[in-house]
Amino acid sequence: MIRKVLVANRGEIAVRVMRSLKELGVASVAVASEADINAPHALAADECVILGPAPASESYLNTKALLKAAKDTGCDALHPGYGFVSENASFTEECEKHGIVFIGPSAESMRVMGSKTASRAAMTDAGVPVVPGFHSEKGSDDELFEKAKEIGWPILLKASAGGGGKGMRVVDKPDAFASSLELCRSEAKVSFGDDTVYLEKYVTNPRHVEIQVFGDFEGNIFALGERECSVQRRHQKIIEESPSPAVDANLRKRMSAAAVEAAKAVAYKNAGTVEFLLDEDGSFYFLEMNTRLQVEHPVTEMVYGVDLVAAQVLTASGKPLTFDPKTLAPRGHAIEARVYAEDPAVGFLPQSGTVALLREPMIPGLRIDSGVAEGSEVGVYYDPMLAKIIAWAETREAATARLRAALEQYVLLGVQTNVNFLIDVLGHPTWESGKLTTGFLGQAFDPWTPPELPLEALALAGHAPSQKSSTHENRSSTQLPTPWQEWGAWRSLTEN
Repeated sequence: MIRKVLVANRGEIAVRVMRSLKELGVASVAVASEADINAPHALAADECVILGPAPASESYLNTKALLKAAKDTGCDALHPGYGFVSENASFTEECEKHGIVFIGPSAESMRVMGSKTASRAAMTDAGVPVVPGFHSEKGSDDELFEKAKEIGWPILLKASAGGGGKGMRVVDKPDAFASSLELCRSEAKVSFGDDTVYLEKYVTNPRHVEIQVFGDFEGNIFALGERECSVQRRHQKIIEESPSPAVDANLRKRMSAAAVEAAKAVAYKNAGTVEFLLDEDGSFYFLEMNTRLQVEHPVTEMVYGVDLVAAQVLTASGKPLTFDPKTLAPRGHAIEARVYAEDPAVGFLPQSGTVALLREPMIPGLRIDSGVAEGSEVGVYYDPMLAKIIAWAETREAATARLRAALEQYVLLGVQTNVNFLIDVLGHPTWESGKLTTGFLGQAFDPWTPPELPLEALALAGHAPSQKSSTHENRSSTQLPTPWQEWGAWRSLTEN
């Protein structure tokens, strides 16, 4: 059994991984940049190693520093979380060379699935449905244009090494192709160091539905249902749920079977996610495979009653799982909302500041994975996600009501968040109907206007610490008047 794990990440996912490690009786070591010395994840572990300055390139992405930290603290394994080094095949191999177990899939699986072109080729060979498209590592601009005409407009240009919506352009007419391709290549080069671009048929009004897969230490691969991830802004998910309101038992069986075949094609081991575009007619197409734990994994855990992180550690240890996948069945409905430090009213612009007050709701059926605490500095160096609020209930309607209630009771002062936006999304008729598409937010909330503060809130605002201030050294929750702890979701707004 693995004895000690270096958690090579920060924020809510690092805290979440450490929670499972503690339950397994496994020691944990945190890593932190100089900006995160007092962050919750740095304080949650048994030990903490400071990696270097705040920029991720000098800390969380510094693979040499990560390996040294693991060796110096006697770790026999490393959990990457998601982001940072979680899909770095070369780093995975370096861990193995130094006798450190990488809690995740093999480097080869990462390489195949990390390349959009290689993964599409592998999926085609495995019989997994893919979106019609054209891929060529050395495809010229003229060749891409001719293939685009053959496939038909609109088409989608995508960076081969891309992700997170970067290096992606929708082209709906021939005249826009050349300029879109130039922008796509440029963004891909800057973001990923590789300007290889491929094209796909653009599926109009699709859903984004993904299947959780898992490969155990004996080589068995199974699926744990689907997650609906269509509520996205700029190709980034903000609300996810399981099960999907669009997936019935028959479709779930077909999509799960395709996802398992996708994982088998690369001899996949440990936790992974196969993402699909789901068309209105029930057709689905392979989009990509994320060779790591997903941000939205809690909804699967709550519906299926499993701990995916514990399963990852057991599999990496060569131990059997604590559950039988053949007997698992979904129960109820779970919805996750991501709380970001951003302003939805101005293009979801990231925000920064100091968390002056944090009050998290306590409701049955609620789970909060948080990466901040009172006094936490929210800077500009890392992803602006602060926390995930996940609600479970017997039905989708009840889970929605529970999550909205939780968001209305969630208090975070000092940094502007998207909480009011999330509340509005969960109250929109399209959400309530379950007829979601990836274009939902752009169609329903562009632009979005924040709610006006009630008069009572405006009166109290004069007694609260200014969120425009960049200094919060002398502010504490004891200095805040108690009425601020009794108001609704408007508390997360900055002063105007």
